[in-house]
Formats: sequence, structure tokens, C-alpha cells
Amino acid sequence: MNEKEMLTAEDLASVSTRAELVRKLDEKGEDVSDILNKIKYEEELKLLQIELVKLQQWIKKNNKRVAIIFEGRDAAGKGGAIRRFMEHLNPRSSRLVALNKPTDIEKGQWYFMRYIKELPNPGEIVFFDRSWYNRAVVEPVMGFCTDDQYNTFMAQVPEFEHMLYEDGLVIIKFWLSISKSEQLARFNSRQENPLKRWKFSPVDKKGQELWSRYTTYKEHMFSKTHTTYSPWVIVKTNDKQEARLESIRYVLSKFDYEGKEHAVANLFPDPNVVMHYFRSSYQID
Repeated sequence: MNEKEMLTAEDLASVSTRAELVRKLDEKGEDVSDILNKIKYEEELKLLQIELVKLQQWIKKNNKRVAIIFEGRDAAGKGGAIRRFMEHLNPRSSRLVALNKPTDIEKGQWYFMRYIKELPNPGEIVFFDRSWYNRAVVEPVMGFCTDDQYNTFMAQVPEFEHMLYEDGLVIIKFWLSISKSEQLARFNSRQENPLKRWKFSPVDKKGQELWSRYTTYKEHMFSKTHTTYSPWVIVKTNDKQEARLESIRYVLSKFDYEGKEHAVANLFPDPNVVMHYFRSSYQID
């Protein structure tokens, strides 16, 4: 095989499309597999985002209320997935909810109160970057709530969600599943990147130390709050791009929205990546 050549200014000036650039790199002996995968991902993402726009228009037209919850360990990719969902949606009828720790007043209220205020209005879709399920895993693991508060929450949450279901609110609950080694790799990457260093906190470090404790509370949460009317959907996220595409496919598959039959994208989620909790015999986290 010939020795690799560097792209010249003339080479770059001669290409006008991504396909031409890939072909030119291939001619120079460059490995273009990663570039091809990236292009394929971006093209598929765009097609799925077109369907999300159609879904949002249908939700608004029919006054539906949709809440999509993203839970998972730190660095599982919740924020990145939500950004791809919301990238081209109309901000007038979509919102991101990422609440800070409760105020002293909120601590004295019924636990669900501050989340009730954030639930979607008619015609709106709301994305929760963490939710009331903080009390099911993070808070007891880190000692941020008492045993009584935890037990009360676990007893009340199925009834709370059943009331929302009976009132017509659609809730989709994603658990983004990441392996311990991949989480550590992402933590290290955050610390090395000055643009992402702010994401790393002492709580993140504890997540590795208390991995088994997180697992215990996570499994208890699934066993008590996975219901027919509000199931948990597991998304394997060691491959971020795959997880984003498949979670979007899952959401689109749950609605019979106008124009869905004309979709160019594949709208059937991969069952090896996205699955209901009870179908997940082996979990990476």
C-alpha cells in the first residue's frame, strides 16, 4: 500500500460534497470508516428529527400532553440525547426541565409538588433531565433523604403516575444504561476537556465508588415502579450515537401521528438496544 499523502489546498478546493471529500481521503490512503459512520449517523439523525417535528405538530394540534423522562447514572448521555430530541423542535411547545436541588420551601412541600408545576400543558412536550426519580436512586445512595422519605416516595410514585395516566398524560421513562468502565472513561474525558470539566463533580466521583449501591437501588426502583401504564424503557448507551437514534425511534413508534406513513427513516427501534425492563435479562449497569 502506498504511503499516505496529506491533503493539499488544491485537494480541498476540488471537493464540494462530503462524498467527494471521503473519496479524496480514501485515495490518500486514509481510514475513512469513522467518517462514513459519522455521515451515516448524521443523515439518519436528520431523518428522525424530521419525524420529531411532525410528531410535535400532531401533539400541538391534538392538545396532547407528553413527558419524556431521562434517568440514568452520571455520564450516561442524558443531556446529549435530549439535545438531539429538541434540536429542531419549536421552543414554544417544547421545554427542558432540569431542576436544581430543592429550596427550603420546596423541602417542606409534598415531594411531587415542584415536578407537578413542570408537567406539560395541552399541546406540549416536556423533556426531564432527571425527575422525581432522584428520590429513588441518587438521594438514598448519597444520603440526601431519610429512609422514611424514601419509603413514602416508593409507595406513592406508582399511584402518582397512575393518576397522571388516567388524566391523559403520556409518560415515557427512559433509563440510560452505561457500564462502569465506560462511565469512568467519560469522567476522565470530562476532566481533560476544559469545555466539559464543569460537568464533573464530587457526586460523579462517588458514583464509581458506590456503583453497587446504585445498582441495588436502581433494581428496587424498577421492581416497584415498572408498570403496564408507565413502564421503564432501558437504553444501552455505551455507544452514544446508537442510543440517541434508537431512543428517538422508540418515541416515534409510540404515536400514530399525521404523516408517519411517509417517513423515510426506519422507525422501528432495535430491541437489542432499547427494551422494556422486564425483557432485559442482562443489564450492562
